[in-house]
Amino acid sequence: MAYIIVLQPMVLSGRMFGFETGMDFGAVMTATCLSASLATLIMALYARYPIAQAPGMGENFFFVLSVLPGIAAAGFSNAWQVGLGVVFISGVLFLLLSLAGVREMIVNAVSPSMKNAMAVGIGLFIAFIGLQNAGLIVSAASIVTTPEGPVLSPGTLVRLNTRAAFIDVAVFFTGLLVTAVLHVRRVRGSILLGILATTALSAALKLISSAFPWSLLAGSRLAAEFRFADGVFSMPPSVSPTFFRMDIEGALSLSLIPFIVIFLFMDLFDTIGTLIGVSEQAGFIKDNKLPRAREAMLSDAIGTVSGAVLGTSTVTSFIESAAGVEQGGRTGLTGVTVSLLFVAALFFSPVVVMMSSYAVITAPALVVVGAMMMKNVSRIEWSDYSEAVPAFLMIIGIPLSFSIADGLTLGFVTYPFIKLLSGKGRQVGPFMYALAVVLALYLVFIRSATG
Repeated sequence: MAYIIVLQPMVLSGRMFGFETGMDFGAVMTATCLSASLATLIMALYARYPIAQAPGMGENFFFVLSVLPGIAAAGFSNAWQVGLGVVFISGVLFLLLSLAGVREMIVNAVSPSMKNAMAVGIGLFIAFIGLQNAGLIVSAASIVTTPEGPVLSPGTLVRLNTRAAFIDVAVFFTGLLVTAVLHVRRVRGSILLGILATTALSAALKLISSAFPWSLLAGSRLAAEFRFADGVFSMPPSVSPTFFRMDIEGALSLSLIPFIVIFLFMDLFDTIGTLIGVSEQAGFIKDNKLPRAREAMLSDAIGTVSGAVLGTSTVTSFIESAAGVEQGGRTGLTGVTVSLLFVAALFFSPVVVMMSSYAVITAPALVVVGAMMMKNVSRIEWSDYSEAVPAFLMIIGIPLSFSIADGLTLGFVTYPFIKLLSGKGRQVGPFMYALAVVLALYLVFIRSATG
């Protein structure tokens, strides 16, 4: 999960997109580590699950690319403060839903096939991200060019990158082989060891290219992106520029209510999908129910509220927790360890920046974790198409929509209606019917209107 320590401030400050949002890079980095540490610690001690939390991917892009422009268009000059207010309010609503037991009802109402479909879909999503980070899978628009610029190739959105630099491909597959072989041999820490091996290889190649100019590195991402650490230790940046800076009054504007609702839905279903996916992976689900689901949901909700106070976007459960589960993590002690390491990372930020500078380093780990989660596909009732079709839509929807929340929505909307129209309506409780209607209205009137 260490990539979020660098990626989150890059996104929220606007540096990733070539503009400034007004949010301080260092403050967001500290807020990211502190909110992740606090939320994970609550999950570990209160819910006693090995599920780590941090500011979520997807929510952060939505915050910068959709919410902040929308707030500015509404006439606010302090867009990022109002944006944090939107996140804070959505977190409070999330907390109230958790206290009321609504989220737990959703978890317990989902069928075993759909629970396993979540794990499989998220696994594909993780592997898809890994292949993109490796530079093997790219947007078709980045390959097909015309005099007017890059365009989408007819009939496809993504494709294999045949122009990937040889050295980047070699680094990725070397890391993949090391990680996979260590895992097959049941070496503990295989994923971490794979990341360290890939980092060492990248550093060695960079050093060789510096001493002896090597044509194989020309045009590679390794040459352009990998940066050696300036040191090992540094003092954490101050969080004061973003701490308690949310504008709640401005966020309560009627024009911003859709953003609050979207954040609420994104966090709700990202968390449910991740919680069920990881729990299925670890074998926590008993009799189609997740023990201590209410405590887990409350932990996540408190994380979002605290994250907004510190100065970062929505905090949610991380699917990367599956890597820890795969390595044997089964109790809250795993979360306590992650919590402490997030705090420690603040003092090792130069090293974290180095390992995060070249996305190919962590790509093999994501692909291997995705492969691990595919085993849940055998637990889906493929012989019953009223279970199989919605499960398949969920599995394929998560990676193709590039959103856990949107993929889950596709499955949850279709599931009860397929059951009803196929004469199996009594197998679905009233709560799932109500949820399907709400999500359908959300897709039609809110999600489609805001993009």
